[in-house]
Formats: sequence, C-alpha cells, structure tokens
Amino acid sequence: MKKLFIEDLNVKDKKVLMRVDFNVPLDANGNITDDTRIIAALPSIRYIIKNGGIAILMSHLGRPKGKKNPSMSLAPTAKRLSELLGKPVKFIHDCVGPEAEKGVAELKPGDVAILENLRFYDAEEKNDPEFAKSLAKLGDIYVNDAFGTAHRAHASTEGVNKYFKQCATGYLMMKEIKFLHDELLENPKKPLIAILGGAKVSDKIGVVKKLLEKVDTLIIGGGMAYTFLKAQGKKIGSSICEDDQLETARAIIADAKKRGVNLLFPDDYVVADKFDNDANQKIVSPDGIENGWMGMDIGPKTIEKFSKSLKGAGTIFWNGPLGVFELPNFAKGTMEVAKAVADSGAVTVIGGGDSVSAINQSGLADKISHISTGGGASMEYLEKGELVGINALTDK
Repeated sequence: MKKLFIEDLNVKDKKVLMRVDFNVPLDANGNITDDTRIIAALPSIRYIIKNGGIAILMSHLGRPKGKKNPSMSLAPTAKRLSELLGKPVKFIHDCVGPEAEKGVAELKPGDVAILENLRFYDAEEKNDPEFAKSLAKLGDIYVNDAFGTAHRAHASTEGVNKYFKQCATGYLMMKEIKFLHDELLENPKKPLIAILGGAKVSDKIGVVKKLLEKVDTLIIGGGMAYTFLKAQGKKIGSSICEDDQLETARAIIADAKKRGVNLLFPDDYVVADKFDNDANQKIVSPDGIENGWMGMDIGPKTIEKFSKSLKGAGTIFWNGPLGVFELPNFAKGTMEVAKAVADSGAVTVIGGGDSVSAINQSGLADKISHISTGGGASMEYLEKGELVGINALTDK
C-alpha cells in the first residue's frame, strides 16, 4: 500500500492542515493525565515547522455530541504541545468560520496552531460536505496522522480530502501501515502467533476469521475464552459468556483444525466468588468452574503454556487482556504474558485498546516493536485490509 507521505511534500510556506488524534484523558481540573497521543504526533509536526511550513492541527476530544462544551476544549493540548515543542502553540477558539480563518491567516512559517474540538459541530461526524469544505479552506495541503480515527468516515478524515490535490500520511500513520499491513498481513516473519483476549467474541469475529488465514498459532484468553469453553461443553460457572456466539465459536474451532492452525485455550483459571479485587479466589481446571464462581484470570499452568508457545515466534500480534487486569489481584496472567511477548525476540505488535494499558503498566512498552494508537482502527484494518481514512489519501 503506497500512499503519499509527508516527506514527499514541499511544505515550505504552505499551510499544512493536519488531522491528529489529541483525544487525551483529562482530570476534573482539565489537566492531561496521559500525553502519549500528543507525543506520537511530534515527528510530523516537527517535520512541517523544520521545513518552513505552518502546522494547523485539528482533532476531536471526547463526545460533546455537536455542542460546545468547555470541559472538552482542546485548549489544554495546546499548552502541553507548547511544552513538548519548546515554542508557543496558538490555540484557535473555533475550527471553522471567521474566527478560525482569522486565526490561521495570522500564522507565519514555522508556527503551530490547534483548532478547537471538531466535534463541537455535529457536521464533523455526519461528514457534512460544507463542513469539510470549511475545514479545507484553512490549509494548502492535507496530512492525516490520526490512525485512531481512520476507520471513521468523518469530515476531517474522509470528506476534507476531496478539496486538496495532495493528501498525505504523517509519520505515525505511515508506521501503523508498515506494521499492520507489511509486517502482519503481507509479509510476516514466521511463525506468526496471535493472542486475542478481551470480553467479547462478537467484537472480534471478523478479525479471528482473517487471522486464521494468516497465523500458525492462535491463543485465546480473557473473557472471550469462556464462550469457547462452553461451546465445547465445559462448565464455566458464572463466567462471562455470549450464548448467541456458541455456534460461531464452534465454527472457528473447526476452521482452525481444517487450516492446521494451533488453537490454544487456557488449561487452568483463577476464579473468584464475586467481581471484586478482594474476592475469595482459587485455581481450577477449565471444566471445574462451579456455579457462583467466575473466571477472572488465567492460571499458572496456562501462563507457562502460553509463554512457552511464544518462544521462537517470528511475529506476535496481541489484542485484549487475558484477565481482569484492572483489578491487581487478577492481573498476573496478563502481565506475565506481556513479559513473554516483550522477551520473545519477535516482531511484536500490540493492537491498541486495553492491551496498550497492560503493556504500559508492565513497564515493557520500550521492548515492543509497535504499539498501535487505535484499537478499533487496528482491528478493522486487520479484518478488511483497508480503512476509509487511508483510502482517501493520495496514492503514490
């Protein structure tokens, strides 16, 4: 997949309208509690200003539902970006219309500005052509560096492209494409192992089917494993389960067998008598979860089995925790597997979402080849091999 890249552009004296993902968490006082997404956009911003361009950044934050909401203003991101860049960043109090146009007109080469929250207008999520046209008026060139929103056909991700001759990927978007497309879908180092966790089978059916065409081993843990256990006639007690997905689970098991994919499930579980960090707990076999008890984490045998299976892997893809890792007493399985992934020596890709929180908590993020910035986007990309926001960019 060859798309125009920011380095292919002559940005000197040009207004570069760039979609970033500054949807960052804020505390009650409006302070940013995690600036990972802002840091991720720095290479593209620095490229623009170093080469004499003007960086005009646009993003959403939260879900204001088309109404102006001061608690979801992007103003704190301008302050943090200014600190990270070591230079002033102008905050423009609107994203379209006279105020936005006036603010942009005052910018000079080397300047950086952030527009106000795109989702203060419902026209953004509706991909309204007039809104997209109003955004496009603010720039000479368009760059999309917001992979986390590239699966949404919104005005700032898809609609705006129609009004520019050159629409390119930024550094972050290019890195996502490289790892998800080239390293996973097209030319993975073998053996390729995928680890899927999280709560629901229904959220991952398309991805599972796609991965079965590619992987040598598929490891299933987390809440979704109980649906597979029940589908095989095992007792799961009060564990989370999607009864309407039992046939799907059976079909996946059959497809894996037909394709010769090594499908691994847990051999033991840490179960609890209630969903609470301080609940009574014990370790049981997969067929030994009694009524009134629920699976909360993978057990020691499973940790050993999963970790051993990762040794010698060429490529590992991981999406979804293997237990209720947000409760410290049930985080061991997820953390131990995170360590095994980090120590594997393989090309390692974390597919966004809670897996990113888990790898960050483990302190092993610097040992991972690529941590995707978009959970939903990365899973849709693996399933379909394309995203609407990437398709809209200019081909090389």
